[in-house]
Amino acid sequence: MTDGILLVDKPQGFTSHDVVAFIRKRFNIKKVGHAGTLDPMATGLLIILVGQYTKHSDQFLNCEKKYDATLVLGATSDTGDAWGKIISGPIPSPGLASPGLGIGVIEEAFNKFLGPIEQAVPSYSAKKFKGKKLYELARKGVEIKLEPKKIVIHSLKITDIDLPQISFKVSCSKGTYIRQLAMDIGAALGCGAYLSKLRRTASGEIRVDNAMSIEELKNIDAQEFKNRLIAI
Repeated sequence: MTDGILLVDKPQGFTSHDVVAFIRKRFNIKKVGHAGTLDPMATGLLIILVGQYTKHSDQFLNCEKKYDATLVLGATSDTGDAWGKIISGPIPSPGLASPGLGIGVIEEAFNKFLGPIEQAVPSYSAKKFKGKKLYELARKGVEIKLEPKKIVIHSLKITDIDLPQISFKVSCSKGTYIRQLAMDIGAALGCGAYLSKLRRTASGEIRVDNAMSIEELKNIDAQEFKNRLIAI
């Protein structure tokens, strides 16, 4: 029996299900799942559950998550990220000379989202409504407004400001949408924003540093795959 967890560094363009399907086919394993969806645009840590570990997804889903992210001010997107339809607005000038958008103002906007907050569920998300995923409905022009979710932003640190881009690190509870956080920060600054980069760096104590790439997985055999599985 093949049981354990595998840490995968998901590449951009893959859905979480794509990674699961790849592993099922590549190593001929039926029971494969994952613990926490990553959007196709996002990269980083995806915890793959194999065999009996598929029964214990909650153990990993409930962990605190950490991300590195970048948002772009002065425009919005129908999906909340760079892969959607971009609607341009008043784009802030490069540097920190933009009127009303100094470091203090930006930090104040970020700090509004620290701690327990209620967050809207994005229209383009995998959340289901009457059996249908919201993004499937949104693509048909049907927008569903769900009740906001209670989440916790444990830490939110700006790492670089090069307007219109702001890079930051965030540590948050399960169920947090970083795309929505970027949109909400843009709204707080009065100029709109969308997420341009997202990388999950950790889930609980598990870090992406120890994850395998898809290319590495393509070049190992079934025995080596079993050797890479972690028992927790």
